[in-house]
Amino acid sequence: MSVALAYAVGVLVLVVGLAASIALHEVGHLVPAKRFGVKVTQYMVGFGPTLFSRRRGETEYGVKAIPLGGYIRMIGMYAPPQPGAAPPRRAGRFSHLADEARSAAAQEIGEGEDPRTFYRLPVRQRLVVMLGGPAMNFVLAILFIGLMLTVTGIPAVQPGAEVAAVSRCVVPAGQAAQDECAASDPPTPAAAAGVAPGDVIVSIDGDAVSSTAEVGSLVRPRVGTPTPVVVERDGRELTLTLTPVENTVAQVDADGQPVTDATGAVATTQAGFIGLTSVAPTALERQPVTSVPATIGDYTVRTAKVVATLPVRMVEVTQAAFGPGPRDPEGPIGLVGVGRLSGEVATSDLFATTAERVSVMLGLLGSVNLALCLFNLVPLLPLDGGHVAGALWEGARRAVARRRGRPDPGPFDLARLLPVTYAVIALFLVMSVILVYADIVDPVTLG
Repeated sequence: MSVALAYAVGVLVLVVGLAASIALHEVGHLVPAKRFGVKVTQYMVGFGPTLFSRRRGETEYGVKAIPLGGYIRMIGMYAPPQPGAAPPRRAGRFSHLADEARSAAAQEIGEGEDPRTFYRLPVRQRLVVMLGGPAMNFVLAILFIGLMLTVTGIPAVQPGAEVAAVSRCVVPAGQAAQDECAASDPPTPAAAAGVAPGDVIVSIDGDAVSSTAEVGSLVRPRVGTPTPVVVERDGRELTLTLTPVENTVAQVDADGQPVTDATGAVATTQAGFIGLTSVAPTALERQPVTSVPATIGDYTVRTAKVVATLPVRMVEVTQAAFGPGPRDPEGPIGLVGVGRLSGEVATSDLFATTAERVSVMLGLLGSVNLALCLFNLVPLLPLDGGHVAGALWEGARRAVARRRGRPDPGPFDLARLLPVTYAVIALFLVMSVILVYADIVDPVTLG
């Protein structure tokens, strides 16, 4: 399969998974609404012009052109003015918007259908309907992340040190490695002995290697000493003999990390050198089912932090997109960025097997569903959380009225919040445009 085709397949998998997640989100609203007797006139995946639709009973099911969400249309989303309610203090454009919304909602209610309106539902049932969508995304997140953990497995560090690259020539630290050597350039001991990328170093001079840091610590003191090095290649162990040469190398600490001086430059020293770069080898390991709750909790906390700090993080994304600042890989990513990541998962050399790619894709879909769940719970209209907040406020008003012996104040008038709704929609559109631009000019990439 060509790289371009593999990239397209990766993006397609993400698009299909995202479309299914949106569709099931709306099912989470649709099923309880119908079960509670609300008349649902439309179930749509996407926005804008309708590409396909079919009517089943009283509901039209369809797909629209812009795959940025979905909706179900229930009659009576806005309650009519209550008899005896005081008129608005000041008539204006906002009041006119609310009146138009109430009028449009009233026109959708046919004769005898008032008991089937959404606003007539008890508060607890409205909460079930509005929380059904985010709950469905949360269930999907558990499913995807659970499959990642228990079926494909997740990368786990293995003992030893995997050879990532082999330098062909001896060069001092700070100079680029050479793939082609002149006749006068001495080959590195690793190249001369036949060490290859992908080999796993098992032991050096009989000392077992359990980390990449140990490779340097075992090699550096052995200048000019022939040293047996055992490597694992294609499931077999080979013994190669390397003779470290003296070279200018970077100083490292106990963890194998380079040491810098007061100016920030990497400090160097003279020590044994064999000319390879090693990384900690990893392999997919299946996790027990009992590990799923803790992992879901960790993913949820991290996603919630992004949602809770979204305004600040959007400022950071804007600065990175239009200025020299770096893009935060833990910050918000738009649909273009998520699609790009899925394409990289399908083509990147970071993954050696299909199982590794599937594992990462499952984690990505799980993260997207968690983001959809938590973002929709933000208590602002038109998000589900805005309707939840309105229902809770209505329930609180009625509870206070009953306790004080006052008349039932009636349904909370969500139409009064339409100006806020339009402002939130405009803000979301601006955020979407910024994220698309940032994902193009300064994308978050794998690794």
